[in-house]
Amino acid sequence: MTRRGAIVALAFLAAGPAAAVDCDSRAVDGVSYTICEVDPRQDELRLFLYDDAGQPLGQFSTIDNKLARAGEKLAFAMNAGMYHDDRSPVGLYIENGEQVMRLITNAGPGNFGLLPNGVLCLREGRADVIETLRFKQDKPDCRSATQSGPMLVIDGELHPRFLEDGTSKYIRNGVGTSDDGTRAIFVISDEPVNFHTFGMLFRDHLKTPNALFLDGSISRLYAPDLNRVGFGFSLGPMIGVVEPKSP
Repeated sequence: MTRRGAIVALAFLAAGPAAAVDCDSRAVDGVSYTICEVDPRQDELRLFLYDDAGQPLGQFSTIDNKLARAGEKLAFAMNAGMYHDDRSPVGLYIENGEQVMRLITNAGPGNFGLLPNGVLCLREGRADVIETLRFKQDKPDCRSATQSGPMLVIDGELHPRFLEDGTSKYIRNGVGTSDDGTRAIFVISDEPVNFHTFGMLFRDHLKTPNALFLDGSISRLYAPDLNRVGFGFSLGPMIGVVEPKSP
């Protein structure tokens, strides 16, 4: 190795590995958000629901403790869809090829049933938000998937039921994906917002043609680089980026 090559190699080692997920806080149109961008080609996205005994994991810390026993850790996590009182998912839920709950296509009460809703589908090297009826028609082969609703953005258009002056404002979280599936952008608002404002963020600022609402007042984020640990009441489905634990 030349002297120049050795210097470059040492500089690379000193810099350490690239971050698995990039999270930052920013204000958009006067509203503060925390935004985490994931590259599914490089970052390992996983869904989490139950432990080995079939009990809800419930907390990000429980997931992290479980991963630690396998030499891994959470780099980022967020609640990943609506659930019943027993923490079971309301709609489609697939984890590592095992389907826990079927796809729900009919309208119903609450935000989940505010059609169109959608599915976050995880496949090798990509993540896609897909509207539910299109998902049913296309039958993508998802390694893991979680259904929630409503859709925030559908093929570049806001959900037709959103009102610009809507008075229902909550802390909200959601995810948007690029057309090629190589960008998955997870967002939690740091202050209450309505659906229209939240959808506009994904469509106009983050430029994601499809985006899905994950939940409202229970929304939580695990982002240790930002000192966000997301502790609170027990959650249902959760999603996170897993990376090797440092020696």
